[in-house]
Amino acid sequence: MRYISTRGNVEPKGFIDTVLMGLADDGGLMVPSEIPVVSAATLEEWRSLSYQELFLKIFAYYTNDEIPLEDLQEMVNTSYGNFRTPEVTPIHQVNDSLYVLELFHGPTFAFKDVALQFMGELYSYISKKQNKIIHILGATSGDTGAAAIQGVRGKEGIKICILHPHGKVSKVQELQMTTVDDSNVLNLSVHGNFDDCQKVIKDLFADLDFKSRYHLRAINSINFVRILAQTVYYFYAYLHVDGSSEKKINISVPSGNFGNIFSGYLAKQMGLPINKLIIATNENNILERFVNTGEYKPGSFTSTYSPSMDIQVASNFERYLYYLVGEDSEKLSAYMSKLQTEGKITVEGEALQQVQKDFAALGVKNDQCLNTIAKYQKEYSYLLDPHTACGIAAYEAFNGSDEIGITFATAHPAKFDEAITLIDIKQEFPAQIKALFEMPQHQTVVDHDKDEIVRQLQAFYK
Repeated sequence: MRYISTRGNVEPKGFIDTVLMGLADDGGLMVPSEIPVVSAATLEEWRSLSYQELFLKIFAYYTNDEIPLEDLQEMVNTSYGNFRTPEVTPIHQVNDSLYVLELFHGPTFAFKDVALQFMGELYSYISKKQNKIIHILGATSGDTGAAAIQGVRGKEGIKICILHPHGKVSKVQELQMTTVDDSNVLNLSVHGNFDDCQKVIKDLFADLDFKSRYHLRAINSINFVRILAQTVYYFYAYLHVDGSSEKKINISVPSGNFGNIFSGYLAKQMGLPINKLIIATNENNILERFVNTGEYKPGSFTSTYSPSMDIQVASNFERYLYYLVGEDSEKLSAYMSKLQTEGKITVEGEALQQVQKDFAALGVKNDQCLNTIAKYQKEYSYLLDPHTACGIAAYEAFNGSDEIGITFATAHPAKFDEAITLIDIKQEFPAQIKALFEMPQHQTVVDHDKDEIVRQLQAFYK
């Protein structure tokens, strides 16, 4: 297995070099040169595997034997050894047609832990094996930052800087990042929105001299390993629900940056027989508009009750577009150039028909989000966070009477109590979250100014 850039101007790389590159040096995103296909017989064999065993089976297709199995197994066991349930991502049956895959049992109570606990171990492993410094740089709309920091805090040879939009993440998300006082962690709170933070990150990774001089590495979903690690729980969910019914299975995924849903697309391309992949967004509904009309055009930014999806420029969209245009790097590059110069791209005809075969999508309004939380608490005594509520609303919109729906619960509701309290629901915070409110914060507030952010990084990386 080799890895190539969506834009076609990077020599094929191995697995570890792909991990270290993050954003491709030509500005594209790294993808496998070919997607391995898993047979139906193999899927059946995998049905009884634990989460950790399944992880190792899937990664074996992608690592090129660059990491000895015993080393990979140790990383996987360490990564998931601190989750609050042995299943890692347990499945909760809500009713006859709906299952919820709970992805919030990691240390920061969000789905990002599932990939980032492993990525922290992987970066630490590479740093020790190659005796190289690793400086992780990322932007977050809320959950990635806390999970990434938790994954690498205190690790020798690694420093991490996370940019988050000032005042536009939930209080718990902010505290999970900024109460960390480790010397290898820098939190920059940026005046602006997530897209502003993400643009600075992409610009810095595109500056190859700066990237090389400061040993920059990516932990956002621009890094293919994030995508691959998330693919595991699609297989896990499908294989554990499929045995209970002969109905077709749909998966509904809260999605802002297109990374989580692209992991599902990859799983489906590998042979996992998912029926519908349903994209749930909020009022920042660029992905819904693309699926329904073929137009991909960032609109005006809206703050919502589901802030982790308050995104207008979805980084991983480029990976999907690459496959949509038949893995033609020239076509892909032309589309991305047009997006840069004209502010939008449009797909039509057969391409749009293919999009609509690949995905359904719903942009959930704030009121509908809160109503869904209230409904499921009242009818099933099951409390949803606002992002999961968007996923449930999308499931309700697209799940057929003869189909089973799996919705991903991407965060614990305690992380978004600002929304929960609006519908007069009082929840008990887990002890780990409750303790955050008594801890001092450590963050630097900066303007949305690339030069100022560079100065902060240069001082941190000394």
